[in-house]
Amino acid sequence: MRALAYHGPKNVSVDEVPDARIERPTDVLVRITTTNICGSDLHMYEGRTGVEEGKVLGHENMGEVIEIGNGVDRVKVGDRVCLPFNIGCGFCKNCESGRTGFCLTANPGNAGAAYGYADMGPYDGGQAELLRVPYADWNALVLPEDAQEKEKDYVMLSDILPTGYHGTELAQVGIGDSVVIYGAGPVGLMAAMSARLRGADQVFVIDRQPDRLKLVEAMDATPIDDSKGDAVDQVLELTRGEGADKGVEAVGYQAHDHAGHEKPGMTINDLVKAVRPTGRIGVVGVFVPEDPNAADELATKGQFAFDFGTFFFKGQTMGTGQANVKQYNRQLRNLIHRDKLNPGIIVSHELTLDQAAEGYQRFDDRESGWTKVLLHP
Repeated sequence: MRALAYHGPKNVSVDEVPDARIERPTDVLVRITTTNICGSDLHMYEGRTGVEEGKVLGHENMGEVIEIGNGVDRVKVGDRVCLPFNIGCGFCKNCESGRTGFCLTANPGNAGAAYGYADMGPYDGGQAELLRVPYADWNALVLPEDAQEKEKDYVMLSDILPTGYHGTELAQVGIGDSVVIYGAGPVGLMAAMSARLRGADQVFVIDRQPDRLKLVEAMDATPIDDSKGDAVDQVLELTRGEGADKGVEAVGYQAHDHAGHEKPGMTINDLVKAVRPTGRIGVVGVFVPEDPNAADELATKGQFAFDFGTFFFKGQTMGTGQANVKQYNRQLRNLIHRDKLNPGIIVSHELTLDQAAEGYQRFDDRESGWTKVLLHP
């Protein structure tokens, strides 16, 4: 089969690789119809993780079931399915409690597994013609009859929509809250959509790319351009000096200031300043234990200076961690089906698999207009 493989920093290509296949009775085989390039894929693409060469990438996947293992009961051949990026077993302590992003079985010795991602288990990704789905009765979300019609919307259930929603859940966004979100990438935009869904009164999204800030307005949120003045000051001014009730970090460890300098802790420290006393912060941007190409010694160990004194003095709280997609994807699927959510509005480009390397390069270069890229094998 053809699949996109990693060969080193900024070096990916579509290669012929062995076909994905059923390996265990609980597997299904999916013919991929849509697979997305995620902002977190760019960490690997840039050489900022320990991903091995030859790894097939892609963790935002949707397709049609073409074969099932003899231990699969619920999922059927012909089903259109969307796959949570995190792979869970369904029976470990964490999966049973709903924390499927931290499965203790699927990636032995680690809490959490995923398709096509560094340090997240031996699983190939779905930027390919075929994908093996383990523990399929547990992991595969079966889609309704409008799956093809709304493919751009449903594929977002694999990661960015539940992750954006998870940010608002970690921050405990509620009716009438003001919310500040750092990052107008796909996850930040989904966090803005989710904050509105949860009844937020004011939603501010901070970025500096004009194309992304324009999409913020489409979410009925207020764009804040931090290249035109200190973002914290702008939030304080818009909240009568109090700060926002809740905050969401959707940038991660490769945050840059307006001058282009990488500062891994910038967004979290700014959120401490921008969120009011006793407010709550949700962190869903990716942070890693090791960064081999970091700009400073602390950052190579996944560390940065955190303004804990201010955080403590303001009595704030914080929730962190990757989304437990299965906690949200069924409910969000139903809202898409009933035309209550349309996350596909952020899609800017739909490419063939053969165009994947170009898509990575242009998305990584932050070219104007490249906001969310879908691949169709």
